[in-house]
Amino acid sequence: MVRKNATQPQGPEPLPADTPPPEEPRRPVQEFRLGRIKAVVWENETQLGTRYSVAFRRLYKDDATDQWRQSTSFNRDDLPLVAKVADLAHTWIFGQIQSDAPF
Repeated sequence: MVRKNATQPQGPEPLPADTPPPEEPRRPVQEFRLGRIKAVVWENETQLGTRYSVAFRRLYKDDATDQWRQSTSFNRDDLPLVAKVADLAHTWIFGQIQSDAPF
């Protein structure tokens, strides 16, 4: 017969009342995709104002696991699409900067 011990915890302990709720994970502000190539735009608040950074990814399907994965390496034939999504991201960022400008 298994007997419950009264001192064993019965699930996770509640957080103290003054603990802030966990932050939601940051999400990109914009994404551009052409075929297997994707550009992801991130917004960063700095003392000098809003800055944007862009990450480029190549999507591929892993034959061993049959799952989609991402890589930061590009083949020769990927480069024209990298240039196109880079241009789309660049144009979008300039549009954001223009709309934030006071003049």
